[in-house]
Amino acid sequence: MASVAELKEKHAAATASVNSLRERLRQKRERLLDTDGEASPPPPSARELKRVARYSKTQGRAAVSFNSTDLVCCRTLQGHSGKVGADELTLISLPQFWRSILRTGDRQVISMGRLPFQVLSWLVVYSLDWTPEKNWIVSASQDGRLIVWNALTSQKTHAIKLHCPWVMTCAFAPNGQSVACGGLDSACSIFNLNSQPDRDGNMPVSRILTGHKGYVSSCQYVPDQETRLITSSGDQTCALWDVTTGQRISIFGGEFPSGHTADVLSVSINSSNSNMFVSGSCDATVRLWDIRIASRAVRTYHGHEGDINSVKFFPDGQRFGTGSDDGTCRLFDMRTGHQLQVYSREQDRNDTELSTVTSIAFSISGRLLFAGYSNGDCYVWDTLLAEVVLNLGNLQNSHDGRISCLGLSSDGSALCTGSWDKNLKIWAFSGHRKIV
Repeated sequence: MASVAELKEKHAAATASVNSLRERLRQKRERLLDTDGEASPPPPSARELKRVARYSKTQGRAAVSFNSTDLVCCRTLQGHSGKVGADELTLISLPQFWRSILRTGDRQVISMGRLPFQVLSWLVVYSLDWTPEKNWIVSASQDGRLIVWNALTSQKTHAIKLHCPWVMTCAFAPNGQSVACGGLDSACSIFNLNSQPDRDGNMPVSRILTGHKGYVSSCQYVPDQETRLITSSGDQTCALWDVTTGQRISIFGGEFPSGHTADVLSVSINSSNSNMFVSGSCDATVRLWDIRIASRAVRTYHGHEGDINSVKFFPDGQRFGTGSDDGTCRLFDMRTGHQLQVYSREQDRNDTELSTVTSIAFSISGRLLFAGYSNGDCYVWDTLLAEVVLNLGNLQNSHDGRISCLGLSSDGSALCTGSWDKNLKIWAFSGHRKIV
C-alpha cells in the first residue's frame, strides 16, 4: 500500500503534467488563432497603466466612503410573467454627487456602502439596454415580451409580444424610437415604438433581419447611426446590417481564416471610432474588427481560459474589458494587445463550482468596472488597483439568482442589472448631500 508521501508525490507529478499540457494547448491555440502573425505581446508597461489612470483622473477626482445604513427599499413593481433573460433586473439610481464619482477617479481606493433600491418582480430577464438620451430601459424576458420601462417612474411604456419567446438580446436605437431583439429564431427583429398596435394590441414588426445560421446572441446599434446594426451569432460570425432595407452589408468571420472558431456571444462598438468593434467568443478569444474591412480581423486577443460572455469598450475607446466563464474579467489595450489587468475574485469555500462572469460595464470615468456573476454577486472593481470596492450581492435584498445582464445609463447616473431571481430592483443612495 502506497504511503502518504508517495501519494503526495504522485499527485504533485500529475498536477505538473496537467499544467504542462494546459500550457502547451494554450500556446497551440494562440498559434492557430492569432491573425496578426505576431508573438504573444509582452507584459504591459507602467506607461500603459498610467494612461488608464490618467484618463480617469482627467475626468475629476473623488474619494468617497459610505456607511452601512444608506440602503432603503423604495417599492416593488410587477412586470413580466415569465423569465426575463435575467430573472431579476436591478436599477441602482444615483444622485448628482455619485455621478461625479462615476465620471472621475484618482489613485485612492474608492469605497462604497449600501444603496437604496426599488424592486420590479419579473421572470428571468435575459437582456437589457438603456436609451442613449432618455431614462428608458428595454428588457427581454422568458415570457416572450419586450418591456420598455420609464426608469424614473418605474412605469411600463410598452409591452411588446414576440413571435419567438426565446430572446437573448435587445437594444435601443440611438434615437430611442426603435428597439431590436434577437434570439433562438436566428433573426433580429426591429420594432418602431411609435407604431400603432394591431387589433389584438400587439405592436407590428417593422423589419426582420435574417441571414444568420445560428442563434443571435447580441445586437448593438452603431452609435449615431439609426440605420446600422451589428449582431453576433452562434454561427461563429458577426454581421453589419442596414436596418432600413433589411440587407446584410458585411459578414465578419465565417469562411475567413481570421474569424472565430466557436459561437460569438457578445459585441461592443467603439464609441470613439464607430468603425471598430470587438467580439467575444466561446473560443476564448476576442477579435477586433474594422467594418470597412470585413475579410480579416484586425487583431486577436488571448488570455482567457473559457467562453467570453461579455465585452465592453473602455470609455476612452483605447481599451476594452472582458468577462469570461473562467471567472475573471480582464482589461486589454486595443492597439498593443497587452493584457493590462486581471480582475479575479476569491472563490468561496462553499461554492461547488466556479462562478462565471456573465456581464460587465464601465463607469463613465473608467475608474469602476461592474461585473455580474453566475452566483448572484455583482462586484464593483477599482480598474486601476484590481480591488473589489463593493459586492452588491452582500447587500440587503440583493439578488438570489444568476446575474444575466447589466448596463449603465448614458449619463452614468444609474446601473441596471438583470437576474434569474425574477425581480427588478431599483437601488438609490440616500443620506449624502455633499458634492464630491
